[in-house]
Amino acid sequence: MAQAKILIADDDTLVREAVYKILTMFGHAVVACASGEEALAALNGDFDLVILDINMPGLDGFETLKHINDRNYGIPVIFLTGAGSMEFAVKAINLGAYDFIPKPIEDLDIFNIKVKRAIEKRMYVLQEKAYKENLEVEVRNKTRELAEKNRLLEEYNENLEVSALNTMLTLQTALEEKDMYTAGHTNRVTFHAMNIGRAMRLGAEDLTVLERACKVHDIGKLVVDVNYIRKPGPLSDEEWILMKKHPEVGANIIKPLAFMQQELFLVRHHHERMDGKGYPDGLGGNDLNLLTKIITAADSYDAMTSKRSYRQNLELNDAVAELRRCAGSQFDPEVVEVFVEVLESQSKMTAV
Repeated sequence: MAQAKILIADDDTLVREAVYKILTMFGHAVVACASGEEALAALNGDFDLVILDINMPGLDGFETLKHINDRNYGIPVIFLTGAGSMEFAVKAINLGAYDFIPKPIEDLDIFNIKVKRAIEKRMYVLQEKAYKENLEVEVRNKTRELAEKNRLLEEYNENLEVSALNTMLTLQTALEEKDMYTAGHTNRVTFHAMNIGRAMRLGAEDLTVLERACKVHDIGKLVVDVNYIRKPGPLSDEEWILMKKHPEVGANIIKPLAFMQQELFLVRHHHERMDGKGYPDGLGGNDLNLLTKIITAADSYDAMTSKRSYRQNLELNDAVAELRRCAGSQFDPEVVEVFVEVLESQSKMTAV
């Protein structure tokens, strides 16, 4: 066992010197004090054991022990007890003392064993404290490391999301640019839908979903023959069946993207109607969420007001009248009224 540092306090000079010599003989470093006050003044966390007399002037052993406990050093304390003071010994143990040794010390072997055991306890306390401190440091380090990994993963996922969305936008833009009549359609639908959403006081999350869905709502037209889109006259029944597949195809394109599962619903159903006569699933009324109703109105309005190869575009007033005429059958009445207010407000601002 390595040299231990022991503090003793006893007002009896003979006893103090005797204990000092015995402990020094056992190879320990010893600091001897004549009172509890001196012991407390000399005490610090470097000591491995404190040996206290009970009956001392000023602070007795019990009071000194209380002060030692308050410092929370975790240092074991052994009491020296005079003959006939077993009651004191029991009290000392109840106060947290490690052990007691009767005076005078007659059996050095027993004394040495008790001192060694107390010092071993101190070693265990220090080892446990060091372990806990190291564990806390390791946990903090691992927590920081995990937080950093999570941050990098979130950043990576966000970059993947942006890249995937940008790729689809590029493809859809390329598709639109093949036809002068559909060029800019996606941007205009997004513009109108976002204005409706803000006017209806949608939350930030819903606005994000709405914007993403608008930007890819026609991505399914990638599999549609561009000649159908450019065709100057009405589509044949076969062509129309193929054209009507684009919402379903668009939903299938974005289905593997876990972060766009809400947008998938909007893309698939942006040609549904309130009366259930839309496609591809014939949903209507409450089966359609608010975001779908918004994108449906915005998409149809842009189709009405944009030039097509097969018809002339409507002016604002005629388009508004058509929106209101179809409110309740094709479009949600509340969405229509909010949209009309937005359009009229924009028209007045443009006129000024």
